[in-house]
Amino acid sequence: MRNVFLFIRRFSNFLLFFVLQVVSIYLIYQYNTYHNAIGSVAMNEVTGRVNEQYNRVDNYIGLKKENDKLRAQNERLLNAMRSSFENPDTATALVADTIPYDTLGNKRKWLYQSAKVVSNSVTSPANFIVINRGSNQWVEKGEGVVDTNDGVIGIVTDVSSNFAVVMSMLHKDSKITAILKNDPASGGLVIWDGKEPNYLSLINVRKSAKAKKGDTVLASPITATFPTGMMIGTIDEIKPDVSTNTFLIKVKSTANFYNLQYAFAIKNYQRAEVDSLLEKAKTSINKQP
Repeated sequence: MRNVFLFIRRFSNFLLFFVLQVVSIYLIYQYNTYHNAIGSVAMNEVTGRVNEQYNRVDNYIGLKKENDKLRAQNERLLNAMRSSFENPDTATALVADTIPYDTLGNKRKWLYQSAKVVSNSVTSPANFIVINRGSNQWVEKGEGVVDTNDGVIGIVTDVSSNFAVVMSMLHKDSKITAILKNDPASGGLVIWDGKEPNYLSLINVRKSAKAKKGDTVLASPITATFPTGMMIGTIDEIKPDVSTNTFLIKVKSTANFYNLQYAFAIKNYQRAEVDSLLEKAKTSINKQP
């Protein structure tokens, strides 16, 4: 309290001047029509600018809620696409199935499940991504994972109740079969050489392929992991390998691995049946004398 009185005593002249100045300004604007109008305009300008900044802050805070709504909407739209369904051939047999059908009677093949990326790395030779969906949300090993732009980012390798580990394409053991959009008959394997994140290598592409800089590289549609049209990247550099009959191709990834925030895990409802048939075929071959 003593310090307060000392402060007032020390700056008493200034405080008196400040109070008289405020009173003078008030009297001028209160009893002078012209100055009152000018003051109202100035206050309205200040108030408007303050409200504008407040609205910007409020809109920014609300972005997360809007993003969540957009992700949920995208998930519904992706799952409603015709390409997510496939009409089975029932010419020789009718099979009862509990897999959902669309309004045209087509059996669902692909299911998109939106997820948030909770962990990601790009600096290790063996990078992994963690998403916040697991077995409780029906995510399984072997499912493909893409970003919100349909850019391939990896394959699920392990799941817990509520989380899944994804082997990133930036992993020394990652090998994804790919094709060229402009030459679907030509393709190869997409791997990572461990050097530059966001840049991959497309290998085993024959020199007869119609490949050039800027061409789009897609995940192969003949695999059971990704639907047709999932992008891996675009050719950034291409040159012939003098020691083989193939190209050396550098691919810039569609997904930005530095800034992964949301993703879609893609379930193939028909994969289990295909895998079961392949396993039976392998078992049958092993049993042969």
